Amino acid sequence: MINFSGKTFAIISIIAANVIYGLNYVIAKGVMPDYFSPKAIIFFRITGTIALTLLFFFLFIKEKVEKKDFPRLILSSVFGIAINQIMFFEGLNLTTPIDAAIIMTVNPVLVLIFAFVILKEKITLLKIMGIAIGIAGAVLLITGKGELSFNSKTFTGNILILINATSFAIYLVIIKPLMKKYHPMTIMLWTFIFGFFITLPFTIEPVINSNFHDIPLKIWLGLAYIIVGATFLGYLFYNYSLRVLSPTVVSFFIYLQPLFSSITTMIIFGEKPGIIDYFSALLIFAGVWIVNIKHREKTNKLI
Repeated sequence: MINFSGKTFAIISIIAANVIYGLNYVIAKGVMPDYFSPKAIIFFRITGTIALTLLFFFLFIKEKVEKKDFPRLILSSVFGIAINQIMFFEGLNLTTPIDAAIIMTVNPVLVLIFAFVILKEKITLLKIMGIAIGIAGAVLLITGKGELSFNSKTFTGNILILINATSFAIYLVIIKPLMKKYHPMTIMLWTFIFGFFITLPFTIEPVINSNFHDIPLKIWLGLAYIIVGATFLGYLFYNYSLRVLSPTVVSFFIYLQPLFSSITTMIIFGEKPGIIDYFSALLIFAGVWIVNIKHREKTNKLI
């Protein structure tokens, strides 16, 4: 039986989150900008998640937050909701899913650095080895599907995705202390409420100017996936995993995103995996294994 507060469920949660995010690159790219602007999607993403979180919070959680923790919640909202989401969708709108996926592989490196500076988490040789192997596997897998491009059309988008990766790395580190104190749903509720007011000046006009006529069903389904899957469930799974795992370990699972995205593509389009796909998967899983070995040895220091 799975312990819903233990490490096994934390790992299941972070794997599920990265499966969701792996599909989100393609789905989000199909929704914008022809039907919804990036900022309009952010508005729907935040308001939809607040509605879902409020429902579950008042039915099952009903937890109060101490006043002294609100400054950290607001700061977490700035990096984890506002900057993170605006940079991701604006960046993805200007670049390609391949470019974005490759650039996001820098996230665990940034988390490792920020965790060392802010949480005093040790930088070990095994962590560095695991991240290096994971990067190699992820980049090899992604470049097998296309090429990284820094031409004038995508350069700005790539820079925004890099800011997105940096912002999310900071969020994972600064939110960690609160995860040991409050329920993940409580953290989600307050960070998204603060995120709503922070992003509202940038998102309300694009929503008002959106043309809601003649939008195909598949676009509405794509938007629903972004709200329910890539936001509500994605953040919830990340929050659950952060209760038990260190930010470095949590961020490392991002290397599973291109792997699951490729597997989905193979299933849908009937593509057969090649030797590069198998080798890339081997590198990614090897990196995950190495990082988690160190986590088991230092459990008390990482939590």
